[in-house]
Amino acid sequence: MDFDFSEDQQALRDAVARFVEKDYGFERRTQIARAGGFDRSAWEGLASLGLTALAVPEAHGGLGFGAVEAMVVMEELGRGLVLEPIAQGALIAPALLSHAPAALQEAWLPRIAGGEALVVLAHQEAKSRYRLDRVDTRAVDGRLTGVKSLVPAGDVADAFIVPARLEDGIALYLVERSAPGVNTRAYSLYDGSRAAEVHLDNTPAQLIVGADQGLTLLELAADIGIAAQAAEAVGVMETYLAMTVDYLNTRKQFDVAISSFQALRHRTADVKMQLELARSMSYYATLRLGDAPAVRRRALSQAKVQLGQSMRFVGQQCTQLHGGIGVTDEYAGSHYFKRLTVMEMQWGDTLHHLGEVSARMQDTAGVFA
Repeated sequence: MDFDFSEDQQALRDAVARFVEKDYGFERRTQIARAGGFDRSAWEGLASLGLTALAVPEAHGGLGFGAVEAMVVMEELGRGLVLEPIAQGALIAPALLSHAPAALQEAWLPRIAGGEALVVLAHQEAKSRYRLDRVDTRAVDGRLTGVKSLVPAGDVADAFIVPARLEDGIALYLVERSAPGVNTRAYSLYDGSRAAEVHLDNTPAQLIVGADQGLTLLELAADIGIAAQAAEAVGVMETYLAMTVDYLNTRKQFDVAISSFQALRHRTADVKMQLELARSMSYYATLRLGDAPAVRRRALSQAKVQLGQSMRFVGQQCTQLHGGIGVTDEYAGSHYFKRLTVMEMQWGDTLHHLGEVSARMQDTAGVFA
């Protein structure tokens, strides 16, 4: 199988890498994190690169790129610890809105492509515990009542895609943040990114898809999120490993660089192995997004299990190899560790996805998968 990227994909990677290096350095990221974890000018900068148009169909002013291009972009954004929710606003939202009625598509997809509108998925609830089919938010006559938690940039987003329960299943709705009955409470997550609690009280909403498709599309959204996060995690881990190797080559004990210590070299090799395992599963997750739902869901859970294990191992080992400086807020490495820690818990933690993989392998017990 050919894993080389095309010239266009490499050019896209280079453009994002230049943006991260020139316009999203560690100092600017720190300022954004301290200001709440989202910066509208940074979002506009990402839009100027065409990233908000990445997955929007060409008919609505987008680029119509596929999963591999999204993977390339997310990996480079991971290297810079970019806080703005590109995966949510530029990958997940267009994928879901592409199934909406034509009028709704025409109203929102061009605005998403141009970076004028940020639309995010608001699906998590306090009792769901990563289960997508556990939805307490209710829809009655096109009005929603409920509470959604950990909504990315929820207090600054222009609209939300909200799963809500009907009598016969789960439907997806679009809710504008300015709609009556919407209240948000913002907070920062451990890694500096921005999230919010979103309260809906008899809030008017527009139907995207009914109960016959709602859960199926919600599962697709989660899988897109996992694949995007896997690519981002590879970028985070690769950069943190490079920082660690540079530190080991610089730091001296007994008048020699500590990179010459055999025990530390072995630990670094183990970190590199976990990084490559994560990279291979990131590719696997991306390439499986187009499969049938049952196959796709199992594959993405398998990828999340490996990514969870790799993120935890790489983050902890690289931090320990740095010693005391690795946990100081002024040093960039600690923020890479924080980002890996948060990502391991998002879209279902490792234990949750281990259960998902197990549940889908009962016929073979995992022996002849």
